[in-house]
Amino acid sequence: MNNATVPSTFRMDAELASNFEKACQELGLTPTAAFTIFATKVARERRIPFEVAVDPFYSDQNIARLKKSIAQMEATGAAVGEVDVRD
Repeated sequence: MNNATVPSTFRMDAELASNFEKACQELGLTPTAAFTIFATKVARERRIPFEVAVDPFYSDQNIARLKKSIAQMEATGAAVGEVDVRD
């Protein structure tokens, strides 16, 4: 098997890279091995091998509800848990 360099360079936040390397070490892998496993799965299955989704906590609807609740708490001086956040 011939080795090839991936055409694009991976760039990521330094802290993320450090945490990734530590996690790979704990798993007994090198970062290259981890990416190779990922690339193999993608190539075989023609899909990302895990769910890629947006955290619903950050949805526009939830953020609006949180802002409404905060405004209500500030206006009434209510303590946490005393505000009805249902529409």
